[in-house]
Amino acid sequence: MVNDNLLLIDKKAGLSLEFSKLVSMMNYTRETTLAEVRDLSVEQLDFLMNDQANSIGMLLAHMVSVEKAYQIDTFEKRQITEEDVDVLNPGLDLGKKAQELIKGKPIEFYLDQLEQTRNKTIDTFKKLPDSWLFEQSFWGENSVNNYFKWFHVFEDELNHRGQIRLIKKEMGRPES
Repeated sequence: MVNDNLLLIDKKAGLSLEFSKLVSMMNYTRETTLAEVRDLSVEQLDFLMNDQANSIGMLLAHMVSVEKAYQIDTFEKRQITEEDVDVLNPGLDLGKKAQELIKGKPIEFYLDQLEQTRNKTIDTFKKLPDSWLFEQSFWGENSVNNYFKWFHVFEDELNHRGQIRLIKKEMGRPES
């Protein structure tokens, strides 16, 4: 059974109302992702369906890198630099280099990275006013606000959780 509070989009301690709503959705998304991966072995985390595929470990590393990229974009209010990309990769771009470098780590490694990155996000959210979520910038030629950017962070996680479920099916492991 899922924690009852996880299913409530409601006020969260230390957060303003709008951030509480956003974090409620982020928490549910994260908990359902963690439920899919908590008990996976290193072999399962590194499993590749084919030579072009992402492993579950790669997708978890990608979730961390995406969130860190949005921390830079929204908290530091700056463009991602080549130096940032070097730090965020291979998890950000994935591909062959990620297949070579993101492997051999236990689930605790990924869980720790996910938790540390999310804690930084939540700690920063606690210091910002709701109005910050509605601050606009451009995403290419389109207007976008910080609320949408952070929605996109967990939307990306949801999409990759779907990939994780597909990979688990391919491995013959039942879904959680």
